[in-house]
Amino acid sequence: MVAWRPTPMSRRSLLCITLAVAIPLAGCTSGRGPEPLPPPAPPASGAMRLVAFDSCERLAADLKQAAKASVGPYGFPGSAPVPEAVSVGGARTMADSAGAAADSGGAAAPAHSSTNNHEQDADEPDIVKTDGRRIVTVQHGTLRVIDAATRRLTGKLNLGLPLAGDQLDLLLSGNVALVLASGGMGRYIADKGAPAPVGPQVLSVDLSGPPRIISRYKGEGTLVDARLTGSTARVVLRTAPRITFPLSSGAADDADRVAANRKTIDGASADAWLPTWEVTTDGTTSKGTVDCGRVSRPTDYSAASMVSILTFDLTRPALGSGDPVTVVADGDTVYATGESLYLAADQRWRLDWFKGRAAAPVRQETDLYRFTTAGNQPPTYAAAGHVPGFLINQYALSEWNGHLRVATTDETKGQSAVRVLRQDGDKLVQTGEVDGLGKGERIYSVRFIGPRGYVVTFRQTDPLYSVDLSDPSHPRVTGELKITGYSAHLQPAGENRLIGVGQEADGNGRVQGTQISLFDVTDPAHPARLAQHQIPAGQSEAEYDPHALLWWPATNLLVVPVTAWPTFDRGLPTGGAVALRVTATGIEQIGMIDQGTVRRSLVVGDVLWTLSDDGIRASRLSTMERVAWLPNV
Repeated sequence: MVAWRPTPMSRRSLLCITLAVAIPLAGCTSGRGPEPLPPPAPPASGAMRLVAFDSCERLAADLKQAAKASVGPYGFPGSAPVPEAVSVGGARTMADSAGAAADSGGAAAPAHSSTNNHEQDADEPDIVKTDGRRIVTVQHGTLRVIDAATRRLTGKLNLGLPLAGDQLDLLLSGNVALVLASGGMGRYIADKGAPAPVGPQVLSVDLSGPPRIISRYKGEGTLVDARLTGSTARVVLRTAPRITFPLSSGAADDADRVAANRKTIDGASADAWLPTWEVTTDGTTSKGTVDCGRVSRPTDYSAASMVSILTFDLTRPALGSGDPVTVVADGDTVYATGESLYLAADQRWRLDWFKGRAAAPVRQETDLYRFTTAGNQPPTYAAAGHVPGFLINQYALSEWNGHLRVATTDETKGQSAVRVLRQDGDKLVQTGEVDGLGKGERIYSVRFIGPRGYVVTFRQTDPLYSVDLSDPSHPRVTGELKITGYSAHLQPAGENRLIGVGQEADGNGRVQGTQISLFDVTDPAHPARLAQHQIPAGQSEAEYDPHALLWWPATNLLVVPVTAWPTFDRGLPTGGAVALRVTATGIEQIGMIDQGTVRRSLVVGDVLWTLSDDGIRASRLSTMERVAWLPNV
């Protein structure tokens, strides 16, 4: 069975939806409504920080107050018939990471590529991993192991997941594969008797022989993201309260429904919010619930979700509870290095579709929480701060030389900014900013590389801004390049070179197809585009998920998956991947991989492997000639 994946929208479509949700819906509310409730009282200090609950009674009281202020006629924010908000972007990450450690026995593994991560010391989950000897994939509920030298399938394991369509990812550490199943969401808006969605799962799989499951963790809610540093994995889950609202109560209008929902919240206990888990190892199952004392709250929150950070030591046979560190948070952007993990949350949940919601404006702000990570210990809360505007994704964050660089768009002002923060006690305080980028536009991509930053904004043309961040107190724009179209992702490609993957557009901003650009950023005052490669009517998964992009610096090889959408009279869309050689001054096509919808590419030795939903292909790196095909059967 082929795993279902949502068809990616164009960014123009997402922008239109974003504009649409910013306008209150006519006819959604009645002329009257229950008295708006105030949000929960902030911590006594009034500071922007996380504060632990001192008792389960206090947790229940505060969360009920916040929940009643944010609930609407159809449930919590995000559960209405029309989305509460649409976050444009959200791709997870990229860069050249060191890859997982190979089995210590035998000869050295051949040179091989790794997942296109954001930070080198924080590996990110993906559907394929390699240590140079073996290639491990997770698709359609099955884990497969391929010997890279013989190009043969050596192991296959049905993961026993209830939903074959679950999005699967994995992390690889030595002989252990950590498989992550995404799970579902929305349980709290289901009518009584409706089936509850399946929660996320984390599986530890032993690869030292035939693959076998060592330990299985079952949680609630959905998987947000994960990172692996050394042999320690940190997994972030988002959960919703176990509250069943009376959707079929027969209420006459929205005001009555809000009142009924608030009454339901009044009857809930603290346990309704606390995430539960169970772990099965060697046939023995243990269960547990997050302790009230392990939960912290920010100043403002909807009480519609909690975010938990789990820590798993992959050198141990059992996963355990993950020692959860839990925050009452409404965000789901994770950024991490080898020493820090950041959670970002904003106020988009405040969009007031219905009467009865808290009468508070949507603040154009993003809250940031920093946790320090060391060894195999749970993360420790370090500091918090906030910046104006919203993030596009985790690439808008970068920690460097003791400072955090943040790029955001303020939709009310119609412009973007880059700000620099540093930790001062338990606060993230601003040291400098450069504002006014892309007036009337929004950010489409960001990349920070050492003391420089690059920001792409777009509406009709694509300004690529070069930002000097060498002085954290005085960041400044040093150059700007205006071209048609936009880059949705920026990939470092050697010294003073950037590759942009996005869409070409005409002078009115209408997209024309996939565009791959080579930028020269040697002179910060005059960034230049040296070359471009276009695929008319094309679209690439790399535009919204950088894991789909392969950059192999050893041979300057760039592999980009592309689906080309023909006109109505030219048949069905065609898929595959384009292999390009990037030189100091140009881009040249060296081959096409005709393989349906290519999802990922990787290099092992002198072989290029390309993974699609149907199987994995091996091609000669020099000629792109196919030398092996292993179907997913």
